[in-house]
Amino acid sequence: MIQRIESADDPRLDPYRHVADPRWIRDRQLLVAEGRLVVERLLALGRFDLHSILVNRAAHAAMTPILSTVPAPVLVCEDATLLTAITGYEFHRGCLALAARPPALQPADLAGCRRLLALEGVANPDNVGGLFRTAAALGVDGVLLNAASGDPWYRKAIRTSMGAALRIPFARAEDWRAALADLRSRGFRVVALTPSEDAVDISGLAALRDHDRVLVMVGAEGPGLDPVSLADADTRVRIPIDAAVDSLNVVVAAGIALDRLRH
Repeated sequence: MIQRIESADDPRLDPYRHVADPRWIRDRQLLVAEGRLVVERLLALGRFDLHSILVNRAAHAAMTPILSTVPAPVLVCEDATLLTAITGYEFHRGCLALAARPPALQPADLAGCRRLLALEGVANPDNVGGLFRTAAALGVDGVLLNAASGDPWYRKAIRTSMGAALRIPFARAEDWRAALADLRSRGFRVVALTPSEDAVDISGLAALRDHDRVLVMVGAEGPGLDPVSLADADTRVRIPIDAAVDSLNVVVAAGIALDRLRH
């Protein structure tokens, strides 16, 4: 349903005036997909109820075949400066989509997965998005987040994940210890990444490649994982690096560990 936008006062644009406000978006149970590729992946999944799509002239021309089949309103704005005035920033490649958030999953809903990535205190949306993208590339079936970790459906996280955050199931655990203990009771081997010298070298992950269920747990850059999480893990693993560097970016570290579990 292609609809033309001629004025910044058009009431159909009202939700887009808040796309840079994560609380406003979250409180209304919406998510924002930004960029042509991410929006195309959102549409291809077919699991999200679309509110509408906002595009500029170039994006509309490039995406006409797919946009012509969208049942929700497709708002076309010819004036690029008008779009910036509406949203408050220049969004990626002139394409935004608003969709309803599906019902949240519970940690137990991930019990059927074979490979899980667990995020403890990872709040930075670029890291959250990067971890989802890495997880999608390296065989992870689901992601578990604690209460302090960032929102995978925040606009920047979705964009950084290149849409992977829309595809990989995830659950947030308000009771982190209980969720990890439950997954362990269901057969998951919990692997904690840490730069600690007394941890096992990452080459030790080779022994877990054939294990039915493995959960790889990462913490925020700087503080890392909580001491209790490290103590409760079945295996603590470190990645040997040059002594001049204190640690790796959490996305890089997770990628190395997940790759070791695949090959």
